[in-house]
Amino acid sequence: QVQLVESGGGLVQAGGSLRLSCAASGRTFSTYVMGWFRQAPGKEREFVARSRWSGGSVYYTYYADSVMGRFTTTRDNAKNTVYLQMNSLKPEDTAVYYCNADPESNAPVYWGQGTQVSVAS
Repeated sequence: QVQLVESGGGLVQAGGSLRLSCAASGRTFSTYVMGWFRQAPGKEREFVARSRWSGGSVYYTYYADSVMGRFTTTRDNAKNTVYLQMNSLKPEDTAVYYCNADPESNAPVYWGQGTQVSVAS
């Protein structure tokens, strides 16, 4: 059974940092696009960051403008885990954060259950 499990969320003061983890099980995701999305109350889910395999050990990363320069996504394929390092957090970063695994093919896209991030002003 394929599972994505996020962890690392919590409550932090503005300007603080958190590191989210997304542990994948059930298959290997090294060639999948691993993404982070978030959904704030009353808003639609939005893209945050993604990591795309480019062959060999090369991955390209992409970020939403709102988090560029503050958030960094990395992945440890040996652990089948992807991370989102979030620095200089702002109250507007408050949301439930989800990771997903997208094969960019007809195969299923997988989502985690989400982890809450709350940033106090």
